[in-house]
Amino acid sequence: MTRNTAHTTTGRERPRAAGGRAAAARPGDVEDAPRRDDDAVDREDRDEKAVGRFVEDLASALTEMGVPRMPARVFAALLTTDSGRLTAADLATNLQVSPAAVSGAVRYLMQIGMVRRESEPGSRRHYYRAPDNVWDEVIGIRDHLMARWTGVLREGVEVLGPDTPAGERVAESVRFFEFVSHELPSVIRKWREQGPSGDGRPAQGR
Repeated sequence: MTRNTAHTTTGRERPRAAGGRAAAARPGDVEDAPRRDDDAVDREDRDEKAVGRFVEDLASALTEMGVPRMPARVFAALLTTDSGRLTAADLATNLQVSPAAVSGAVRYLMQIGMVRRESEPGSRRHYYRAPDNVWDEVIGIRDHLMARWTGVLREGVEVLGPDTPAGERVAESVRFFEFVSHELPSVIRKWREQGPSGDGRPAQGR
């Protein structure tokens, strides 16, 4: 006696047709799992363990720049996905952290301009993306810090005495930060003029 067993397929487990191709959907097929967005699709030829190590290395470098650890990991994950955007659920899954941790991280990143939130018409889902000019924002943050350092160092020159060795050393630091802050706008302007591809054309399709 042969027993018939009902079989329910999902978007990832379609029956295989001859030649290994997925069979076309038929009336009555049930989609138990939502279709993966392009944002969550990775290239099959990549070593995912190596990608994960790179994400953590990049996050560590950002942490050394002063970005908190979890926001640094979220930013690195966004920067290294092909679509450039992920949902909060995608981020929590990819980084193996809680949704609450992702929520706090994206809130911090949005406040400093390193992440933007997007939505699509007719959808309640939100996506997070690193803006095209994200490094402008990062450099801008550093510029504000340098302005703060410069102010403190100027006070140090007065306290130490401008004619003392220590005062001269601190004054040299002031001149350095003043020079960098003065040149940064020109450097960023030149970068924008040449475009991300270096050919003077703006990026397409973003």
